[in-house]
Order: sequence, then structure tokens, then C-alpha cells
Amino acid sequence: MLKILLAAVIGFATLSSASSSRRRPRQATPASLGAYAQGINGTNSNFTNVDLQITTQSGERNATAPLLYGIMFEDINHSGDGGIYGELITNRAFQGSGVELGVIPGLTGSGIIGSENPSVPFGPVLTGWRAIGDARLSLDSLHPLSSALPHVLQIDIPVNATGEVGFLNEGWWGMDVSPQTYNASFYITAQAARFTNNLTHIDVSLRSNLTNDVWITQSIPAANISTFNYTQLSTSFSNNTTAPNSNNTFAITFNATEVAGNTFYISLVSLFGETYKNRPNGLRKDLAEAFKGFNPTFLRFPGGNNLEGYSIETRWKWYETIGPLIDRPGRPGNWAYYNTDGLGLLEYLYWCEDMELEPILAVYAGYSLDTWGQNGTSFPPDMMPMILQEALDELEYCMGNTSTYYGAMRAEHGHPAPFQINIVEIGNEDWFSDTYPYRFPIMYSGLKAAYPNITYISTAFNEASSTFGYNITIPPGNMWDTHHYETPTYFLENFDFYDNWQETTNNTDVTVFLGEYSVFQIDTPSGVINYSDPVTEHIAYPRLLSAIAEGVYALGAERNPNVVKMQSYAPTLQNFNWYNWTPNNIAFTANPNETVLSVSYYEQQLFANYRGTQSVPVMNTQGDFNPLWWAATIDEPLNAVYLKVINSGNNTVPLSVQLDQPYTNVNGTIITNPDPNAYNYRNNQTAIIPTPLSLSLATQSGGMNFTWDVPGFSITVLQFDL
Repeated sequence: MLKILLAAVIGFATLSSASSSRRRPRQATPASLGAYAQGINGTNSNFTNVDLQITTQSGERNATAPLLYGIMFEDINHSGDGGIYGELITNRAFQGSGVELGVIPGLTGSGIIGSENPSVPFGPVLTGWRAIGDARLSLDSLHPLSSALPHVLQIDIPVNATGEVGFLNEGWWGMDVSPQTYNASFYITAQAARFTNNLTHIDVSLRSNLTNDVWITQSIPAANISTFNYTQLSTSFSNNTTAPNSNNTFAITFNATEVAGNTFYISLVSLFGETYKNRPNGLRKDLAEAFKGFNPTFLRFPGGNNLEGYSIETRWKWYETIGPLIDRPGRPGNWAYYNTDGLGLLEYLYWCEDMELEPILAVYAGYSLDTWGQNGTSFPPDMMPMILQEALDELEYCMGNTSTYYGAMRAEHGHPAPFQINIVEIGNEDWFSDTYPYRFPIMYSGLKAAYPNITYISTAFNEASSTFGYNITIPPGNMWDTHHYETPTYFLENFDFYDNWQETTNNTDVTVFLGEYSVFQIDTPSGVINYSDPVTEHIAYPRLLSAIAEGVYALGAERNPNVVKMQSYAPTLQNFNWYNWTPNNIAFTANPNETVLSVSYYEQQLFANYRGTQSVPVMNTQGDFNPLWWAATIDEPLNAVYLKVINSGNNTVPLSVQLDQPYTNVNGTIITNPDPNAYNYRNNQTAIIPTPLSLSLATQSGGMNFTWDVPGFSITVLQFDL
């Protein structure tokens, strides 16, 4: 993802009883779509019928790329904290806060122009917390929960307090209250001088933020609170109520008659609903199920820019993301908000294990961004061995047996069996720096010596040739990660980009990972991407024309399985309440009923579910590519041929297909809409979805021939059962 971020959207986790007081980023709605394109400029309007011959019994076949469709994930748009990470409490341990980046007069690049903590950018705040009754809340640093979590919540209860007292948390723009089991916990200690030792219990509850409704209350015995050490209190409770909306809070309360005049210190307040595969500290169930629903085969993590850090010191340090949550300090994330690192290295590996995904582990490679925007700070050559050792230690944590130092640590953390890492990415978008020519060889040679069977991914090849004057020589047997945020026409014009890529670039036995891609804006006369997102050009939500163009590019990849091994749309997740990048594959709120699966999501789902096991030759005896685009595979276990066909134009195109053996049945699935700018959005999540194809107008003759008029603006998979 491009690192020039001149105006990161600031957003602080607050709600009010009337509405959120958080500054909300712009959102495209049907009434304010902005840029409108009649179609894709690169589509050929002069066309003829298309006749195809599919050869299944002879000719050259290639095994399809088994990992072709997968997930690229980093914590952007509150996709991790406040997103797929299942924690419902915002600012749970007072680790840090958000900032706003922008242009500073008199300086080049960008910098921090606003901060939630007005004195210390990314510093601790009380955002998301409110007092109940007569309680008074403040931050305390004299009674740290741990060295990793030095700031805690101080709650003072006046001597004349009455009734219910305590505090509540507003969640990540609310929280879902629905029939499920919740797990709550927090750490608490009392100030000795004020402690009256009358406390018998503490109540936790889920409440409406709009009304006086209390959905469920659970009492926790609390007669033995220490004044010397923190005590962790926890409970599970089953809720049978469905709140009418997600504007709800989580409250921790006391009876004032027991605690009047007391002071308590509290931190690491946690609340989880039911998680994916019931994994403790796990993934938000509905979002994880959405990911699983498009049949991905890999997960690239933890980034992305978020791997690199705004500085050397704030890079993603894997060893600070493992172990008990009380020992994880978190860090300023690269997308203008603080990361808790509750979603750490082991959680990513569990994610892969639970979804049966191939882990694509990105390791820090000695280069960090700055708030300036790009070309940040690099480790000098003589200090690179330290960074290499960090990566080697990380791989030992993942794959080492229990006789190794870090393998034993992983076992202590709950997973004695080693994970298998087959693919490692060295850095992220390092073509933004001028130092990758020495950093990559150091990292590659050191990693290769220790783990010779791993495939390594270079994040640069020729992207820096015009800026820094270098190309990276990628060793045979390894990969290049290329990223594309483009116009629709770009993807059409580069449909055949990978046809002879290895030969024309002299990259013998080097393969390609299309690690990040999406249609970012409509076609413009210049074709230049404008990253200031003007409403007259930018695509905020993936549209049908986005999915069509992305699908055409995906067909180009499917036609070249010996070259393109993996591809992933980016970014994957967008919290509707706070985001700094659009478009995104999936958008959501705290309410699972408001999750939107984009048309780009459905295109990937369709293609991923009909991969086939081998590509088969397709000859066009009449007509050519554009506006029709196609590729075919055979699924040997099912004895079926899949023909993927995209029409990027608005006119129907007659298609004739001849197979070299009879088929017994043909069916299909189509994604289409008369409006190429149509898209899915809240309250209309199913505007464009895959639907079974009605083939009543198709003509079948002799069991080997098939004719059909391909609708305009459509993505189709035809399945011929042999």
C-alpha cells in the first residue's frame, strides 16, 4: 500500500447517549456517489461473436496455482483492534491513542498536526470511558499493572456517594448484544489508605447507551481485593437478549454503601463474545466467517505498512506481541492509531490454523517509515545482523521444536506443536527506500542458510529504477510481491502482462505474488492515480466495474499458473466508523447485521470456489479478447470444466463454446447489474451478489456445443459436467 498518507483521518473512540462525538470520515452513499463512469474506457466497443474451442483430452496443461486466492491483512481502518480481533472493549488498558497526520506549513512531507492526547502524541487517554453515578475517573501511572501496561484507570468514590457507582466502556463505536456467551475480566487493586474492606461483589452489565435498559447483569464475588497486588476478576455469562441496535456499553459497578470513600485502580478490562472456533482471545466470529466464506488459501500478515513502524523503535516487534496480554505494551500503529497487539503473532498463526490457511509471514527487514510519508529510516549494513537475528528468532518461535529456546516459549504459550512456515516475505514495499539493495541480500542469505526450503518474497524488483536507480535481482525459486491500486482500464490493458513475464524480464524461475490490488478510481484522461481521493474520481466502495476489471486481471493470472502463484485484494476490512483508506473488500460496524460484502468480495469468492486443478487450452476461432475475457480449467476430481467469462462492455456478446468431449450438464453463476457503478452498501448489502444463471435461452447441440449471449457488465462461471 502506498505510504504517502497526507491526511490520516483522526477518530477517537467515543459515543454519547445521543450520537457519537467522534469525527466521522466521509462516506459515499447512493445519493452522493460522486464520480460516475459510463463504463470502462479500455473496453472495445467494436466486436464480433466469440467462438471458443476447449481442449480437455490433448494439448498442454498446467497445474493451477493452489494458493491463488487469499487474504492480505494489516491493522488499517480499525480492521484489527475494533474489527476482526474479538475484543469488545476500546482502550482497554490505556496503552495509547490516535493522531492526525497532515501537511505542516514550511515543511515537506507530512507530520502530526493533531493528537488525541494534546501533550503526547499517541499518549494514554480516557477515551471510551465514562463515570457512573458519583464516581470520578482519572489516569494513574503510580500503580502500573505491569511494566508493559504502566497506565491504569483510577476511580475515586466520594465519601458521600450513594446508589450505583462505577464506570462504563462504550466499545468500538458500540457493541453487539445478542444471544451468546460473553467472557469478561479485569484487574483491580485498592488504595490501602482509603480501603474500607467492605466490598463484597462487583457487578458487570451490558446496557443500552440510548435508554435506561440493562440487558444483563452478572455479579462477581470480590471480598478479597488486595491493596498490594492486582487481582484479576473474571466471569462468563450467557445472554438471551437481542438489543435493538449496537449502541450499547459494558459497565462495571459497585454499591456505594460498600465503597464510599474508596479509591480503586483498574486496567486490562476485557470483554469477548463468542469467537471463531471458540478460540480464546480470538477473532470476531462473523467477520472471520466472512473471510472463510470466500474460500481463501493463505493469509499474509502482519502487513503492510504496519510491519514497518513510524520509526525504528515503533516497528512491529514480534516478541512484544506474544505471551499474556499483561505483557504486551502495544505500539503506535502505522495508520494513525495505537495497536493493542492483542492480535499478535500467535493469534495470526491460530487464524491460519483455524481456517486452514497457508501463513505468509512478513518479517521486518530493517526499514521504517516516518510520519513524513516515505523513504524513512534504514538500519545501516553493520547493524543488519541484529534484524536478521530477530527474523530467525521469529521463525524459531513459529517452527522450532520444544528443545529450542523460542519453540519452548511457544509451547509455554499453549501450542507445543510447531507451525509450518513455507513462505516468508522480506519487508514490505521496500522500493520506497534506497537501501533494499543491501538489506535484501543480507536478509535473504541469512534466512536461506537457516531455512533453505522456505520460498522468499522480495518486495521490490524494478519499481525503484526511476527513483533510486536500482533493480533487485531475485534468486530463482523465489517470488516478487507487486502492488497495484489502479484504474479499471489499467487492469484490462495488462490482462496479458504475465503471459511471458519470466522470459521478457529475465526472471527465470521467479514467480509473482500479486500482494495488493484494487480498482482505486474511475478512468481519467491521464490514467494517473490521485491519492487525495477527489470525489470526482475516487471509488469509495468497490463497484461492479471494479470487480469486472479486477476479475479480468485475475483471469490473466489464472492463465499463467507457472508465474502468478498468489493474489490478494487490499485492504480487506473497513470499519464504517473510522477508516483512512477506501475502497475495501468488507466493511462493517459493531452490528453484525450491517456488515457489507463488496462486489469485489463476491468476484473473488466466485473465482476461488471454481479454481479447477489444471488449466486447459482455449482457442478462439472467432473474435478476440475485449470486451469478452476468458480462461478455462478442469476439475479432475469432479470431472468438470470451468469456463470463466467476463464481459467488460455494456453490450451482449454472442458466445459459442465447443468442447472436445460431450458434457452431461451445464450450469452457471453470474454477477451482473445494468449499472456498472452499482455497489453493495448498508441497508442494501445484496445489491450485487452471485446468482444462479438461467440457461433457458442457451442452445445445446450434440452434447459438445454450447451457445449463449453473454450479458453486458457481467462476470460468469460456467460449469460443464463431463
